[in-house]
Amino acid sequence: NVLSPHPVLHPINSPLSRPLPSLSLCFPPLPLSFFFFFFTFSPIDSSDSDLELSTVRHQPEGLEQLQAQTKFTKKELQSLYRGFKNECPSGLVDEETFKTIYSQFFPQGDATTYAHFLFNAFDLDRNGSIRFEDFVIGLSVLLRGSVTEKLNWAFNLYDINKDGYITKEEMLLIMKSIYDMMGRYTYPSVRDEAPSEHVEKFFQKMDRNRDGVVTIEEFIETCQKDENIMNSMQLFENVI
Repeated sequence: NVLSPHPVLHPINSPLSRPLPSLSLCFPPLPLSFFFFFFTFSPIDSSDSDLELSTVRHQPEGLEQLQAQTKFTKKELQSLYRGFKNECPSGLVDEETFKTIYSQFFPQGDATTYAHFLFNAFDLDRNGSIRFEDFVIGLSVLLRGSVTEKLNWAFNLYDINKDGYITKEEMLLIMKSIYDMMGRYTYPSVRDEAPSEHVEKFFQKMDRNRDGVVTIEEFIETCQKDENIMNSMQLFENVI
């Protein structure tokens, strides 16, 4: 089945002693350990109560507003903020920092290109940096969002130029970056033509009216009818 299950990605320090399952084209590969990387569970400091810190360059929105925009509790937001500001004291994450952090979880391959696409999906206002608000809103969708919300997020990832359509070329760029990132731990082992073959079959299934592009409606409809894709999306539920 070309719509193969989402890969189970090993945490950063666990041994990679066996190959990963075959790749899923729809839902983006995100290691659960990447989320936990930003979580700290030390006692909450009173200075974190309103998600503000005088030394940061960017002051995030208030806690109540973020609670309304996400599906995280107050304590979860506070924990995320402590982890975020620990890694990014300025309050902003630029692309190079994001690539450095993300690449730690894929030492077996080259994650820089995929991290670039993922960064753009989190960078909601397209200003070249990820704010804490951008980060937690994206995580809320991936971890707690509805099926439609998650698929909208995934569509935005594949829609590289943000014109509202996914082309075969855009899908191939994402897929090649995933294969590069997974390196030798893909199963079956990667052949040079594998990304192109994967995209060709998947695109044909998604492009229902054969106009050469995939709309958000075609994307969601196809994914919702595929059991493997629906199962892959459930990997992120209840992880925190």
